[in-house]
Amino acid sequence: MGVYFYGCMTLDGYLADRNHNLNWLHQTGTIEETSFEQFYQSMDLTIMGRRTFREIERLKDAEELYPTTQNYVFTHTEGLLKKGFMPVCCDVREFVSQFGADKNIWVIGGNTLLAPLLEHDMVDEIILQIAPVLLGGGIPLFAQKEELKRFLLCEVRQYGQFAELHYNRL
Repeated sequence: MGVYFYGCMTLDGYLADRNHNLNWLHQTGTIEETSFEQFYQSMDLTIMGRRTFREIERLKDAEELYPTTQNYVFTHTEGLLKKGFMPVCCDVREFVSQFGADKNIWVIGGNTLLAPLLEHDMVDEIILQIAPVLLGGGIPLFAQKEELKRFLLCEVRQYGQFAELHYNRL
């Protein structure tokens, strides 16, 4: 099993603006300009929080966005309006731990799910794209407890305006 974070942040470390808006990202480039397709093909399931899911819900083709993975949304809401997404209400660490060694899990979105996984050394790889944008405030990507965590830089690529950094857990 591997737990992966794959996503984009601004130069100043934000995943979204104060209103959880991603317009800055959509105005910078598209997934066709990144390693997304190759990455996604290696995933078995996705996990995301309710706020991330809200952004996905707004898309016309949300049901077709992640067609080959099992998709879980951490929420207190029992039903979700989009086909292909299952609600989950439990501890993210326990949820991730229930899957076998043959499953690759993609953490989509921000710090609510990522922080506890990082705090317990459960994130194996971080593939981080940096957009040439400064927001000056917003939702930070990393919000785990203050504790030293080291990763090994394995690869650096450029995709259009995005710099992609690929890290493995030491």
